[in-house]
Amino acid sequence: MSAAHGGSGSSSGAGPASVGPRGGVALDLAALRRTKPTSRLLRLSIVLLGLLVVWAWTAGDFDFGDLVSERRAENVRRFLGEEITPYPLRETGFDQAAFVEWAKTLWDERGRRGVAATLSIAVLAIALAGAMALLLAPLAARNLATARPFEFGAARAARGPGWRALTTAVRALLVLLRAIPEYVWAFLFLAMLGPSAWPAVLALAIHNSGILGKLGAETIENLEARPLVALRDAGATRRGAWITAILPLSLARFLLYFFYRFETCVREATVLGMLGVVSLGYWIQDARSKHYYDEMLFFVALGAAIVLLGDLVSAAARAVLRRAR
Repeated sequence: MSAAHGGSGSSSGAGPASVGPRGGVALDLAALRRTKPTSRLLRLSIVLLGLLVVWAWTAGDFDFGDLVSERRAENVRRFLGEEITPYPLRETGFDQAAFVEWAKTLWDERGRRGVAATLSIAVLAIALAGAMALLLAPLAARNLATARPFEFGAARAARGPGWRALTTAVRALLVLLRAIPEYVWAFLFLAMLGPSAWPAVLALAIHNSGILGKLGAETIENLEARPLVALRDAGATRRGAWITAILPLSLARFLLYFFYRFETCVREATVLGMLGVVSLGYWIQDARSKHYYDEMLFFVALGAAIVLLGDLVSAAARAVLRRAR
């Protein structure tokens, strides 16, 4: 009772929290900071990261003075003040009609074709990647590719040597597909197929199928098992369970990953054009090789615009899917 009337109760303020004059809890931040758990691994990681930065700065050929030298500054001034200015405007100054005519000419001659090629490569590549991932993901999911799917405990561990070998092989294949960068795949296909859009399409499709297959398998492995076990015990076959239950339950999450990778395909389709595919990257490389930096910047802006458009479409689709889940 004495504590309730302001006597010498237990709230002495020695702990990490004390009762304030209005009954609220006043946290003793200093005490909390002293008693909080510390992570030696985190501290060691920060120290190692700092040492790596110091090593990279000292071991690499980095000269800060060369970056801010007068010659570099003159190059920047010339690039920003003259070379990226549209050619028809360099003598007369900015004129809206001349600028529009210049941009329209570039768009009609090369821009429209480059944008169409970039988008078609991205769409076809992600469609192929999604189809391949749908085929490989069930074979890589360790709770589905087993003698008795969606078992628990020891029964789940007894998967059988054949199923274990299958999932191991498929998961290794997915690692291989996504471990090799798109550029490397594109170089290989260029050597085999020659300069066309197919090297870029196949390179993006193969790399992204490895990523989507891995993410799809993890999505299946994280599904709630009890409804699927009940469906299996009711007599559903593995294929029937996949079509009627597993695929519908995992489709929303898979589509989230699908649209995210579509954004990447749009960006990479632009970059892979620098290998010779007639997309926006091809015209960027062509303008750079001729030192037509005004035209190069125009095509870079077109690439940024379609990447932004792809991001907006992807974000809208993911938002709809998240609300529908």
